[in-house]
Amino acid sequence: MRSLGRVRPSAGRTAQVAGAATVAALALAGCSAGQTAETSILQTPVSGINTASPDGGLQIRNLQVVYKDPAGYPANSSAPLEVSLFNQTQQEITVTITSKPQQTVTDGIVSAQQVGLTGPAPTPSSSIASGPVGGGDTSPSSPPSAGTSGEVSPPASAPSALPTDTATPPPASALSPAKLTIPALGSLTFLPGGQTGLIASGLSDRLAPGFSLALTVQSSTSATPIDVLAPVSIPLSPASRGPAVEGEDSEGE
Repeated sequence: MRSLGRVRPSAGRTAQVAGAATVAALALAGCSAGQTAETSILQTPVSGINTASPDGGLQIRNLQVVYKDPAGYPANSSAPLEVSLFNQTQQEITVTITSKPQQTVTDGIVSAQQVGLTGPAPTPSSSIASGPVGGGDTSPSSPPSAGTSGEVSPPASAPSALPTDTATPPPASALSPAKLTIPALGSLTFLPGGQTGLIASGLSDRLAPGFSLALTVQSSTSATPIDVLAPVSIPLSPASRGPAVEGEDSEGE
C-alpha cells in the first residue's frame, strides 16, 4: 500500500490566507478607532424635561430641580429650579409658574407652597428664535448653545438661577411671584450660579434624587395650563462615599 504523505499548502494559498488575516485585522482596528473617536465627542445628556404649550407658542426646555446632594432638600425648605423658556410668537407673552398638591398622593412627587423669584428682576433675551411661529416644529428654532461640558449656556443678558446652596432658604416674603414677561421671539433662562433665581419654596416633603416637583406653567398664549413633573437633576460626578469605616478592609481577610 502506498503511504499518504502530508500535503503541503502551496505558496499561493499561504499568501492568500496571510493576506485575508491582515485585511481582517486592519478592519477591526478601523472599527475600534471609529468607536473611540465617536465616544470621545459625546456630551453629558440633559436630564430635564422638554415640553410646550398646546399651541406651541411657549417652548420649555431642560426643566428640572437643581441637584444638591444625595439627601436632597428637606421638607419645608426651598429648592432652585433650572429652565429655559422660549417665546415662539411674534408678540410679547406672560408666563406664570406655580405649584399645587396633587389630587392623588403619590410617593416621590412633591409640591411647593410658592414658586417665586429672588434677586434682581430677570432680563429676557430677545430675538433668540427666528423660525416657524405657532404650531409646527416643537423645538426652539435657535436653541441655547452648549459648552464643552454639555451644559446649556444662557443667552446673552439672560438671568440664571441662584447658587445651589440653600441651607438657609429665602423666606416666602422675600420671593416675588414667578410671573415672567418674554418679548416676541425672546427667551428667559435660569441656571445655577446667577443673581436671579427661580425658587420653589415650602416643599411639602423631602425632595431627593429620583423624586419630582409638581409644577404648573401657564402661558398667555393658551388657556390650557401645562402640568409637569420636574425631576431632580442628575449630578455630573458620582457622590463621594466618604471615609472608610475602620475594620472594613479587614473583614475579608
